[in-house]
Amino acid sequence: MSEPVVPVVTRASSLDDNTGQSGDCVRRSGVSPQHTPATKIWFGQVTNEPGFRSPPHHHGDAETGGYVLSGHGRIYYGEDYKEFVDMTTGDFVFVPPNMPHVEANMSTTEGLTWLTCRTPDNIVVNLPDVPDEMLADYRRPD
Repeated sequence: MSEPVVPVVTRASSLDDNTGQSGDCVRRSGVSPQHTPATKIWFGQVTNEPGFRSPPHHHGDAETGGYVLSGHGRIYYGEDYKEFVDMTTGDFVFVPPNMPHVEANMSTTEGLTWLTCRTPDNIVVNLPDVPDEMLADYRRPD
């Protein structure tokens, strides 16, 4: 007889960064197969320091949902990453499976923090980087 599954709390001070990463976009899981009984969900916090971004990447066959806790983020996508959507505090975003994209903090003074959820796990497939100049209006701190 197997043990019953019970609720598991991951304290803010114990988020797990032993998960897929992409450059300066730091992912830390709160609920994931790596440290909870979860088997079909990855749910965590993503942070970008002021003016920092991820390299191009995608999340395989996983659907991704995000919610901005604070800051101004931008997701670049499409041919040569010329298309983009902006998101600010309180916004939700959906990123389709296998879509190459770049996640950027558009502020050079404030951090970007958001929650991300995907199934079944935190799949991160990093792609070749692109120069900052390719990304409309993107700049790093002076």
